[in-house]
Amino acid sequence: MSTPASSSRIAGFHKLPIAERVEAVARFAGLEPGECAHLLDTGNLPAELADHLIENVVGTMNIPVGIATNMRIDGEDRLIPMATEESSVVAAVCNAARQCYDAGGFVTSMSGTLMIAQIQLTGVSDPQLARLRILERKAEVQASCDACDPVLLQLGGGFRDLEVRVLETRGGTMVITHIVVDTRDAMGANAVNTMAEKLAPQIAGWTGGRTNLRILSNLADRRLARARCVWPLAAIGGEAVRDGMLSAYHFADADPYRAATHNKGIMNGISAVVLATGNDTRAVEAGAHAYAARNGRYASLTHWEVTAEGDLAGSIELPMAVGLVGGATKLHPTAKIALKVLGVRSAEALARTIAAVGLAQNFSAMKALATTGIQKGHMALHAQNIAMMAGALGEEIERVARVLVAKGTVRIDVAEAELKALRAG
Repeated sequence: MSTPASSSRIAGFHKLPIAERVEAVARFAGLEPGECAHLLDTGNLPAELADHLIENVVGTMNIPVGIATNMRIDGEDRLIPMATEESSVVAAVCNAARQCYDAGGFVTSMSGTLMIAQIQLTGVSDPQLARLRILERKAEVQASCDACDPVLLQLGGGFRDLEVRVLETRGGTMVITHIVVDTRDAMGANAVNTMAEKLAPQIAGWTGGRTNLRILSNLADRRLARARCVWPLAAIGGEAVRDGMLSAYHFADADPYRAATHNKGIMNGISAVVLATGNDTRAVEAGAHAYAARNGRYASLTHWEVTAEGDLAGSIELPMAVGLVGGATKLHPTAKIALKVLGVRSAEALARTIAAVGLAQNFSAMKALATTGIQKGHMALHAQNIAMMAGALGEEIERVARVLVAKGTVRIDVAEAELKALRAG
């Protein structure tokens, strides 16, 4: 093995073929031939496609795709592809869905497919007058925006509304213009960003100010996905389980330290479906967490209560900016298959489905916390990972994992000792 190079300045790196980029990285990091071969094996994503999806590609990161079963959404059965590396996430959705399936499953709705782009205006001497000047030009704003994307207009989308806010900041008064656009089956970032950039010089001319940022908002609160479900008392284990879950929810809704983990569990399910379908996990996560803090403090994304019959009712509402067209949804072969498995025919249907998955995930997490504790089920699945980390192969993995679970000690040192004993016996 050669001595690793010391400089990260690699001239023309972006112009190199993938194999030569890997060679350059190998020289820098001292990679072994087997490690280079691993990077060059891009799995079911063709190397040429990967090289066009992002910059400076040297390999791919394969994430397991699992299927959540038992999901009944708006009267229709669906199989849910989920891409995640975390144990128990897929199983949690399956279990939650099974416990409400006979009661009808999930009911969903959507506020619409509207996205917001913001245009920042500074250096205005009369911000309140500037606000009105912009609002008076609504017809011109609409014409400018709709001219940017005739195809979107043909599909029934396009400009919908204009809002202007006067914002006091540490850097002085700003006038913030919102253009509200129906992006239909696209997530819409490219469409609304293009409109904002075209509109910015006009706004500066109307007001005498300086336009700065021109970008969409990921707080997509005009694109809210909603899901609700009732879990019969008998299906979840009785009043004690129900009341324990309610107490867990009340804790999360009152305390941001608990809410952060509570909502992370929700996003375990949501992000897995967003990723599997080639959508933007970071945009959805940012919007969700911003929405959770919309009332001035960070709180639960879900709401839980008791029905008149004594059953447990859960609901969720959060921004869900996802699409069926554009980006990886149309390019990544696995994402295309995942969408085919889901069987959704609109971005709205996809968003509603994802919301239902988030609610299911939250149900399972709260139930585990309120009964056996989160570790029992999670560690039973995680034990297989630990067994593999210890070097177990084939049937050894399950045998070592069973011993770890039986002992209640899922640790790498214990797994190594058990594997050694297994092979010696």
